[in-house]
Amino acid sequence: MANTAVSIVKFYGVAPIRYLDAAGADEPAATRASFDLTVATALRMEELGFDGFGVGERHHWPFLSSAPPVVLSHVAALTRRIRLFTGVTLLSMLDPLRVAEDYATLDHLSGGRLELIVGKGAGPGGALFGLTPDQQRPALADNFRLLHELWTSDEVSWRAQRRPRLDGVRSLPRPLNGRPRIWHGSSSSLDSVALAAEYGDPVVFSNAGLSSESARPLVEHYRAEWARHGRPADRLFTGAGTPGFLVAKTSQAAVAAYRPAYERLAAMQRSIGARPPFASVEDFIARSPALVGSPAQVIDKVHRQHEVFGHSLIVFSVDPDGLAEDDHRASLELFAGEVAPALRTALPDPPP
Repeated sequence: MANTAVSIVKFYGVAPIRYLDAAGADEPAATRASFDLTVATALRMEELGFDGFGVGERHHWPFLSSAPPVVLSHVAALTRRIRLFTGVTLLSMLDPLRVAEDYATLDHLSGGRLELIVGKGAGPGGALFGLTPDQQRPALADNFRLLHELWTSDEVSWRAQRRPRLDGVRSLPRPLNGRPRIWHGSSSSLDSVALAAEYGDPVVFSNAGLSSESARPLVEHYRAEWARHGRPADRLFTGAGTPGFLVAKTSQAAVAAYRPAYERLAAMQRSIGARPPFASVEDFIARSPALVGSPAQVIDKVHRQHEVFGHSLIVFSVDPDGLAEDDHRASLELFAGEVAPALRTALPDPPP
């Protein structure tokens, strides 16, 4: 990727593939409308020059994003340039052979535009796949190692662990241009960033519910592990996530426009038994990694976060849910027209 600030839509929480209306909306119509909104957002982002578009993966109410390869294949057919991400692929719960086949197929259909962000995942989805919470992190590491082998070796033999053994298996199709870039999403796990450093992979620090500063120990551990494996410092490539996004002409307009979206998010968190970590929308904007404000404020906040993460990738949730359509459209346009060019100029280029 030649560009500096790589912008992807991270779908989790309230997002274009969003939860259904529990108040009794017609479910098929609401589901179709949610998928239509997702596709329309992808097309709009490509038109505006964003670098990437992604969907997440969840397997429980109130989310609809249970089949990212299907959604991204549809988006691939309608786009030509924008890179396609997952944010995240719940690799702890999935069969790595199935993942290798599905996403290598998508890699070909998209002309080599695929990248994965893998992670353990949050929420109760693991139980659907026979995993207890304490099994998910070891499963993530095992499954990642097998996925890496399937995408880099012509024949793979794998002793039985969490799936039946493999003997001389060649997964098909092969990825278009070798193993696609795999990012490791982490919000708290030292094990995840150590695994990324072991394989020379980048990390997305997905601290959506915490302050940026709270992630500093995780960032420092990743850098230390990277150096321990003898990897050059100038090849270290990181990204940082943000749970909220809205750019307006003034800070006052941004807060006013984003307030309904935040209140909807907080209500959704309470509905599934979670406690919103921020007291108000103002607290959320001030202390979380959310990028909500005027163009100058957003640029300044990215630079302050860069001091912690050293990141070249911005992963944010572009979420029209709770926003007026005009505010959402204007926000994307302001970011593409005023914020992204400044960040591309100011931040160092990532490695090829």
